[in-house]
Amino acid sequence: MFFSSKSNIMLGLDISSTAIKLIELSRSGMNYRVESYAAEPLPPNSVVENKLQELDAVGSAIAKAVKRSNTKAKNAAVAVSGSSVITKMITMPASLSEEEMEGQIELEADQYIPYPLEEVNLDFEVQGPSEKKPGMMDVLLAASRSENIEDRQAALELAGLVAKVVDVEAYALENAFSLISAQMEGDAVDQTIAVVDIGATTTTLNVLRNKKIIYTREQAFGGRQLTEEIQRKYGLSYNEAGMAKKQGGLPDSYITEVLEPFKDAMVQQVNRSLTFFNSNSPSTPVDRIILAGGSASIQGVDELIGDRLGTTTSIANPFANMSLSSRVNPQSLSSDAPALMIACGLALRSFD
Repeated sequence: MFFSSKSNIMLGLDISSTAIKLIELSRSGMNYRVESYAAEPLPPNSVVENKLQELDAVGSAIAKAVKRSNTKAKNAAVAVSGSSVITKMITMPASLSEEEMEGQIELEADQYIPYPLEEVNLDFEVQGPSEKKPGMMDVLLAASRSENIEDRQAALELAGLVAKVVDVEAYALENAFSLISAQMEGDAVDQTIAVVDIGATTTTLNVLRNKKIIYTREQAFGGRQLTEEIQRKYGLSYNEAGMAKKQGGLPDSYITEVLEPFKDAMVQQVNRSLTFFNSNSPSTPVDRIILAGGSASIQGVDELIGDRLGTTTSIANPFANMSLSSRVNPQSLSSDAPALMIACGLALRSFD
């Protein structure tokens, strides 16, 4: 399931803890176009710690996103998150055929997977010749509990969609990074890039070298803390606070008393994540920081992090060089772009 390759167009469907995000892309030559896009909020606690707790609510939100986007596509690519998936790079003889490799992996998988094999979905992808072991191939092994896969398939079915690919969020982000790297000055292959995805409840650091993820770390911090502080400070409901955060209309004191302290906390979290990475890889300093996730849209946060940490910092927009169909609102897409990296990376699976 993880590395299926399909020629037909698939929706990139990111099921996060707070929203459904949908992207449909088309391609002409090497040029991409955004055909459809939608973001639909999820009821609280529908998804908790990457588990779909309320399948009906998730299915209903997916159906609303599909309707809002006006897409006609019925196939989709979804993802499981890093904390619910096990990945392992192993080496195998280069002389093996894919069928032989599959058989050997099934025999040896219990060495790498801490669950009964009948309870997991397992897949692999050949990465290429091993640099360290001549005559061997690097093979990426990915496994997740079957319930994680089946719940996502079931939620999509409730919305009239078919899950053609179940990917891993980190690899979907890596896929979308290819679009970001094309926008950068200099050769991204020679740089170490930190993509910091600040979601609603979790901040994920992915460090890429040669456009491949070499390090991943999650921390419990996200935009929900800002929403909850707005809720507490101004006596709003959680939904009202979320709308006010995005659309404005809060008192003048909001900037100094609520937003600036949260931005300071963002700087601290990014610095902490990079400190952990640097302690593990002191010889590979980060050349650039790219901010993704909903909180990356906060005005001026890229300049603040860049100034405080002394590292060039920018906001992720994988759609910067794409054309848009008439049914896509440019302002809405631009505003949500940093939070759509995973959905975009999944949509790109249409063209594997």
